[in-house]
Order: sequence, then C-alpha cells, then structure tokens
Amino acid sequence: MLDLRPLTPIADYFVVCTASNERLLRAVIKEIDDVLTKEGAPSARMEGTPETGWVLLDYGDVIVHVFSSDQRDFYKLDKLWQKATPVVVLQ
Repeated sequence: MLDLRPLTPIADYFVVCTASNERLLRAVIKEIDDVLTKEGAPSARMEGTPETGWVLLDYGDVIVHVFSSDQRDFYKLDKLWQKATPVVVLQ
C-alpha cells in the first residue's frame, strides 16, 4: 500500500497486489470487494477484467490494482510511484 497524499489529489492510497493466475485474480478481487462492502465502503468502480491481467477497483480515496505477474512487470506501477511512501509491504 502506497501513501499518495503528498504527491497527488487523485487518491490517498494505492494498494498494489499480484495474483499468479486468472482464477486467483478473480478470488482476490471478490474478497477485497466483499470485505470492504461488509465494512461499509461504497461500491467500487471497476476497470479491466481478470482476462486482461489488470483490474482496478476505485473506492474513491483508495484505489486497488490487482495485477497478473506479467502485467505488473510490464506496467511497473511501483516504479512510476516510487516517491510514494510505502505504508504496508507484504511479500
């Protein structure tokens, strides 16, 4: 999770994660949305599909990017936002 607040007004945080296959990508997206909906978050605006290897879930102040490994390597979102402060890093 990256803290974007000092860098841009588009969102407060980016959550960037990788799923190793399309089935797992679908499961990650569903779990994130289910948990946040249960916690009272507004419905996410979704862009992309699991078949493309990149799905963006926009919750307003928090934007979640779920990538396949290939797409994450290709787009290098972490490098693009390297000035953002990492809040949580899991490997």
